[in-house]
Amino acid sequence: MPRSLPQDFLFGAATAAYQIEGAAFEDGRTSSIWDAFARIPGAVLGGDTGDVACDHYHRYREDVGVMRGLGLQAYRFSTSWSRVRPDGGAPNPAGLDFYRRLVDELLENGIVPWLTLYHWDMPQALEERGGWTSRDTVDRFVEYALTVHDALGDRVRDWTTLNEPWCSSFLSYTAGVHAPGRYSVEDGLLAAHHLLLAHGRTVQELRSRDADLSLGITLNLTVADAADPDDPADRDAARRIDGQFNRWFLDPVFRGEYPADIVRDIAAVDADAVAHWQAAIRPGDLDTIRTPLDALGVNYYHGELLSGHPQGDGTEGTPHDGVQERRAASPFPADGGVHWVERGLPRTGMDWEVQPEGLTRLLTRVASDYADGVPIYVTENGAAYDDVVVDGRVHDVERSAFVRDHVAAVADAIEQGADVRGYFAWSLLDNYEWSWGYGKRFGIVRVDYDTQERTVKDSGLEYARIIAARAV
Repeated sequence: MPRSLPQDFLFGAATAAYQIEGAAFEDGRTSSIWDAFARIPGAVLGGDTGDVACDHYHRYREDVGVMRGLGLQAYRFSTSWSRVRPDGGAPNPAGLDFYRRLVDELLENGIVPWLTLYHWDMPQALEERGGWTSRDTVDRFVEYALTVHDALGDRVRDWTTLNEPWCSSFLSYTAGVHAPGRYSVEDGLLAAHHLLLAHGRTVQELRSRDADLSLGITLNLTVADAADPDDPADRDAARRIDGQFNRWFLDPVFRGEYPADIVRDIAAVDADAVAHWQAAIRPGDLDTIRTPLDALGVNYYHGELLSGHPQGDGTEGTPHDGVQERRAASPFPADGGVHWVERGLPRTGMDWEVQPEGLTRLLTRVASDYADGVPIYVTENGAAYDDVVVDGRVHDVERSAFVRDHVAAVADAIEQGADVRGYFAWSLLDNYEWSWGYGKRFGIVRVDYDTQERTVKDSGLEYARIIAARAV
């Protein structure tokens, strides 16, 4: 029997600037940390760069036409800091004009623009001055955010400060897997704090300009389960991952504090790093970080089953970055003794387990424990698979089921009382998938990278059916 979604529920799709725009050095845009990182030998599989990507910079009208054909109500995109304020310097009129044209095209087609200010593409010039480990970057980010608002604030209501600060701090500054590719517990801690401080400062500044804006942050969150809930070591493993992945960001944003148990865990591994991080937290910082939100974005791909014991057969699952075999350091500074457990669930092309019910539990937990009175949006959810083109079509049965099952999981969360207002499929287009280059395809629309031809996959058609019916 069909499961209905509320009439005001928002269906959309999401992308990120560096992953789709291309035009890497056109019209005044200069190098971002991803332009630099992608050129480090071995940093990205295949040596791929985002120089061309999906050429969305030149094809945005075509892409908005695809969105309209799918019936999308909203489009979540990010602006490129390196395009708007190249090298972190003065505003770039040509870059701002691109986003003006994009927003105008969306509005003319009845699609809500949902803007993310930071999806990981800091100007490389700022990284060379310390990047997110420098408090000065907070000021530079606020300048950038206000520049974007100057250009688009009269037409864009929904603003997200940061996408997945866990990735742009620990995965980027501690694990070295993402740009800028640093390997430091201290740098990861400093980056996380300065990212959150930039978020809070930006919310305050934008709200002071226009109280009618809807302002939020997007966090990538997980469900951390103990393999044996009666085993203290397994419970502790789940606590550590929940703390470092979820609570490290939820607690300061909603409660104005970092989780004390995780601070102790990290201090046991690197006391100097924690001491330097604590010294960087100034009076008033946490009050700024906990500035009230109008919306919370939740990105979910899968959960974790965790044990405090090595697995006897040597088989374990992988953490969220999906490239455990290439990591030189863990993104979790205090994950000693944590082991990921296989549970026989279907897996995506990223080798991530497919766990829709985890999304239901995550949304209800976040709604009850943190986001009381704050609407929640699933701002990313999707799957990579090895698509095959047959007679010009992509019959991606697994991705179609993934979308169906996860929209149903959102409906379950709403029925259980979670105030979930929307769902954005990741991703609208096949694109540059960070450390994987062009080797992983998440799109509900296929992109032929040689010809730039767009082809709606069966999963896109299924999503369009769900949107039209407002039921799954």
